[in-house]
Amino acid sequence: MKGLLWKLAIFSCSISAVHSTEVNRDEIVVKGPGLMPDKIVMPARYFFIYFRGEKYSGNETISSDDVKVVVSGKTKSDLPCRVWPNLLNRKDSSFIVRYKVVGDPCYDFIINIAYKSAVIPGSPFFTKGPVYPDECICPEENIDHWLADNSCNTNDKQIKADLSRFHKVDIDAFYDQAIKRFNNSYSASVCHYVVKSNEVFRNCYGQHVGFKMFMDSILLSIARKVVMPDFELFVNLGDWPLMKLSQSNLFPMFSWCGSKETADIVMPTYEVTESSLQCMGRVSLDMLSVQGNVDKTWDKKEEKLFWRGRDSNEERLKLIDIARSRPDLFNASLTNFFFFKDKEEEYGPKSKHVSFFDFFNFKYQFNIDGTVASYRLPYLLAGDALVLKQQSDYYEHYYHRLTPWVHYVPVKRDLSDLIEKVEWAKANDEMAKTIAKNGANFARNNLLPQHIFCYHVSLFLEWSKLLTRPVVVRDGMEHVLEGRGKKCECDRIVRDEL
Repeated sequence: MKGLLWKLAIFSCSISAVHSTEVNRDEIVVKGPGLMPDKIVMPARYFFIYFRGEKYSGNETISSDDVKVVVSGKTKSDLPCRVWPNLLNRKDSSFIVRYKVVGDPCYDFIINIAYKSAVIPGSPFFTKGPVYPDECICPEENIDHWLADNSCNTNDKQIKADLSRFHKVDIDAFYDQAIKRFNNSYSASVCHYVVKSNEVFRNCYGQHVGFKMFMDSILLSIARKVVMPDFELFVNLGDWPLMKLSQSNLFPMFSWCGSKETADIVMPTYEVTESSLQCMGRVSLDMLSVQGNVDKTWDKKEEKLFWRGRDSNEERLKLIDIARSRPDLFNASLTNFFFFKDKEEEYGPKSKHVSFFDFFNFKYQFNIDGTVASYRLPYLLAGDALVLKQQSDYYEHYYHRLTPWVHYVPVKRDLSDLIEKVEWAKANDEMAKTIAKNGANFARNNLLPQHIFCYHVSLFLEWSKLLTRPVVVRDGMEHVLEGRGKKCECDRIVRDEL
């Protein structure tokens, strides 16, 4: 009985539908990387079902009770595949289907989709296999094939801009300088990583090196999926970018955040990277779950700007002053005091925890800097609300693709026009809704797990081309093995070469 339950992974949700009318089956579109599970390996594979077409922008929804998905397959031992599925209703007549394959590789893998007990056009979706669980160490040997299979953008402007400062890189030329600067440092910590023959090695320097776990995880995950070129790099383990343009001794440093005053090479933040690696794992908030846990459609949301966060800078205190002056427009409060403990009596009491999913019971969300860029912006964009974004000198890897008044509403750095912008949104509801939809579409097309893996691999590939010396594992480097994965019987697809 247990094996049968694994083999037929049938699932549905019980979310009530609103404003639902009949679906034209010819308009149903099913697409996404999870339909190519033999070529695209992720911690949780996923695809999308658009019941009224991809361009639908109305308020009608589909009841989750009407949607059934069956995932089945078998191992080489003819046992049922072990698949852990999940269905997310985005309440815009579309669904995310995500599933996690565990155990042994799968063959004769079938995804069958039905709506109101009738199979939809194009279903079932069949893959001969093998379909590898994410923990299997079975990398694609050709990185160009991997990039093509994952539809990666190999011409990203941010990657080109970041690397343009460094035409030829000799790590030995600044290695001693870097170690001297950060060894035993209290203000910053870094790790020197070497990827050699698709194995990961590192040494870390500084007082606080715990965040090495994020870099370990993404490098090991990539190494399970594709054979990377040999490369080495220094990684900043803190939030603040380190390489100030005013310095005379700049050298390449990889960081999770950039700024107008620094030359750091920017990677996707540890926040969005970890949520991609732990999708359907130990994290509840990720770029897929946030889309499927929005409780209210646009017309049911409260017309206020909602914000919660800690006291990371003075602008956040100013936000509280503004919110208190206009409670008809704002619901904002601080959740913790660290930087301004002396002002807790004035700006407290601390607000109780609110689920991030409940943020989207409100129409307007605010992205305001913390100590650096606020790493929550991907989730705010994905969550079906209008994002107002403070102008900032800091940026993440995707900011260059965002356009004000298309994907978000800009707000001055000093917040002097914040009230005006919220009043504009209330007075122009359809335009606000359109910008919110544009922001959500941007997140879906640029910030999902597939895109995060693509950016890392593309960046590391281009970086490797700049290195002038053969990469070697230096004396004393630690071989990173924890979380490496497991050996599986690898049977990679034989490709037809033209």
